[in-house]
Amino acid sequence: MLCSLIDAIPSGEEDGRQGPLKRFSAMWSSFRKELPVPAVAESTSRQPRYVSGQYFFEYLVVVSLKKNDGSIYEPQITYQHPKKDIMAKCQREEEAKILKAITLFCFPEGINWEPLTEYHSETFSFVLTEIDGSRRNGYCRRLLPGGRGARPPEAYCIISKLACFGLFSKIFDEVEKRRQISMAMIHPFMQKLREAPFPAPGNTVEIKSFIPESGTEIIRLTRPLDSWLEHVNFAKLFGCLTDEEVLLVFAAAVLERRIIFIAEELGTLSQVIHAVAALLYPFTWQHTFISIVPKILIDVVMAPTPYLLGVQKQLLDQLEIKHYVIIIDCILFFQIGDEDSILPSKLQSEILEALQSKRKASTEEELNRVVSEAFLLFFVKTVGHFSSYVKYSRTGEPGVFEKRRFYKAIESKTTRHFVKNFIQTQMFDLFIQEVEQQQPGPQQGVFHQKILEHQERKKREKKRH
Repeated sequence: MLCSLIDAIPSGEEDGRQGPLKRFSAMWSSFRKELPVPAVAESTSRQPRYVSGQYFFEYLVVVSLKKNDGSIYEPQITYQHPKKDIMAKCQREEEAKILKAITLFCFPEGINWEPLTEYHSETFSFVLTEIDGSRRNGYCRRLLPGGRGARPPEAYCIISKLACFGLFSKIFDEVEKRRQISMAMIHPFMQKLREAPFPAPGNTVEIKSFIPESGTEIIRLTRPLDSWLEHVNFAKLFGCLTDEEVLLVFAAAVLERRIIFIAEELGTLSQVIHAVAALLYPFTWQHTFISIVPKILIDVVMAPTPYLLGVQKQLLDQLEIKHYVIIIDCILFFQIGDEDSILPSKLQSEILEALQSKRKASTEEELNRVVSEAFLLFFVKTVGHFSSYVKYSRTGEPGVFEKRRFYKAIESKTTRHFVKNFIQTQMFDLFIQEVEQQQPGPQQGVFHQKILEHQERKKREKKRH
C-alpha cells in the first residue's frame, strides 16, 4: 500500500492546483491499484533464504541531502548494500519503488534543510506494506556525518522483513562507529551481518569485524526471549501516557477507529505507535499503518477507513481534527467521547490493577511482559472461548464459526455488548478465518497457553466453591 502511495505523490505544479479532497481522491484510488506480483529471483541458490526472510536485512542505504537545480536540499540515496546489480532483474522495478519511499520516510518533514553544526542523533522505524498485506520494516538513524563546519544530516536506513527494533538499534551503533572512520568500513561489516544466520529467540549471534587501530572486534547480537515483543518498547508509551490514557487509546484501537499520534520526535512517534499496535496481540491491525507520515502524504488523514498514523507536531495545522483520537506529544488531546465506556468496566479495572506491577519491573523485557499480559488476559476473558464455537463437519474441511452462539454464551451483559461489536472488526474476522482453516486439536502459541491457564484457574475456583 505504501508503495502505491508513492505513485500518488503530486508534483509541485499539480499540488498547487488541486484542493486537498481532490488530492486525497487521487491518492485513495492509487491505494486500490494492484501492484505487480513480486518476481522470483533468478539465482535459485540465493532465493530460498531471500524469500524466507532469514537474512538479517534486505539492504542498507545511506540517504544524504543533496542540492537540486534550485539549490534546495533533497534526500537522495548515496550508498546501497548490496548493490542493485546483485539483485535479479525482475526485482529491480519493485525495488525502485521501495527505494523512492525510503527517501521520503528518512526525511519526512518536507522542510528546507540547511547545513548544521549540531544535530541530535535519532533512531526511528517505519513500515512499508505491500498490496498483499506483507510488511517490510524500515529502521532509520539520522545523524550529522563526520567533518568540519556546517553540513546537512544524513540517514542510514535498513530494510528488513524482521521486526526487532532493539537489535537493529545496536547494529546502527556499529554502522555509525564505522562511518566516522570511513564509508568503506561499512561494507565488510554489513556483508558479514547479511551472511550470518538470524538467531532464534533468546539466542545470540556473533559477528567478527576488523577496525583499524582497534583490531578484530566481536559484536554480539541477542534476540529477546519473547520474540513477539522484540519490536516493542512499552516504556516509551507509558512514559508519555498515564495508564488510564493508554486504556482509552486501546479501546479506540480495538474497535478499529481512526487514530493519529502527534509528537515532536520521530523516535517517539514510531515507538509509541508500534507499542499501541502490540497491545492488540493476538490480533493484528489490518488497516492503514504509517508510523511516520511524510508531509507530502499528509492528505492520507482524510481517508474514510480506520488507520494508525504518526504525524510530526509541526504538521498539526494541516490536520482537520474531527472524529479522531489524537495524541499531542503523547498527551490525550481529543476523543470521540465514548472511549471510557467501550470496554467492560470490570475488565478495565483489572487491566489497571495488573499494570501497577510494571512499577516493579527492573528491565525492559520484564516491563514488556507485565504490560502485554495485562492486555492479553483481557482478550482471554472476552473471546478466549472461541475454539468451542468453531464446528467441523468433515475431516480435512474448514471449520465454521458460530458467531451468534459465541457471543450469546457470554454471561456478563457488558462483556457481551463489547464482544458483539468487536467480532465485527476486520482484525477479529481475519483471526477467525485463520482458525477455521486449522484442523481441530491443541493449538500452539502464547494466547492459547494463556487460555488454558485461565480455564484451569476457573476450574480450581469452581471446586473451592
